Amino acid sequence: MNADAGREAPGAVLKRERVRDHILELIESQRPGDPIPSERTLCARLGVSRPTLRAAVDELVVAGLLVREHGRGTFVAPEKITQELVSDEQGLAVPQAAGAWSSRLLEFTTVQAGARVGRKLRLSPAAKIVYVARLRLVDGAPMAIEHLHIRADLVPGLSAQELESGDLYEHLRAHHDVHVREAVQAIEPTVVTRAEADLLDVPELSPALLFERLTSDTEGRPVEYVHSLYRGDRYRIVSRLTLGPAATAVAPLPGHHPGIPPGDFAHGDPVASSTRGDIQAP
Repeated sequence: MNADAGREAPGAVLKRERVRDHILELIESQRPGDPIPSERTLCARLGVSRPTLRAAVDELVVAGLLVREHGRGTFVAPEKITQELVSDEQGLAVPQAAGAWSSRLLEFTTVQAGARVGRKLRLSPAAKIVYVARLRLVDGAPMAIEHLHIRADLVPGLSAQELESGDLYEHLRAHHDVHVREAVQAIEPTVVTRAEADLLDVPELSPALLFERLTSDTEGRPVEYVHSLYRGDRYRIVSRLTLGPAATAVAPLPGHHPGIPPGDFAHGDPVASSTRGDIQAP
């Protein structure tokens, strides 16, 4: 078999990158909802074939920077709004992002923890937890599906209505004297199932981000285990890194840092980071 089989022709990747950069400049120069020029116009302007142009446009549609409307054309995607997860002396806070956030309850029940969730919350498998599934919306558009597992002994009398509005951590503090302190969160790419796609109003197997979070209170007790599925076309992660001596004010992160090749900081300078999520408004 030819060793070059399956490889792109020389210069193809660079050509597609050049097309992508040109379209990105168009996006930055226009407003959300503005149309971009037709395929014929862009192909003539850039001197590329339609397959090359479409490949670049497809990448930007998947990234959520462009949207296609059947029969109308391709448009600059809506603006993004930002939500941050920060910690302060009072504990963990989630500042309200732009847009009107709301929840639609999908399920609310008290069940046994089971082996897996019990291990995470340091409970017996037979211990009771409150299980909540809810759809999170921004300005009425579905954004994420959340599955919450909360220790039932910490939230006696917790009602479904209380979970449909307001901030959960503020509610735990004000009504149940539970003060959250820290959370360990993992993020990985995934795709949505048919049922999840129906709830999020996206095609089946669309890209998504899976968040898993374990939250503890000021006494070190696990309070809540959550796994959430966020739409991949409307959510991205942005990190701010503090490099070198200035990072010593914050505890440095050990080991390799994603996106930074090992060895880039030959003198072993610390790296501190903060992370935020950008959510695209509907």
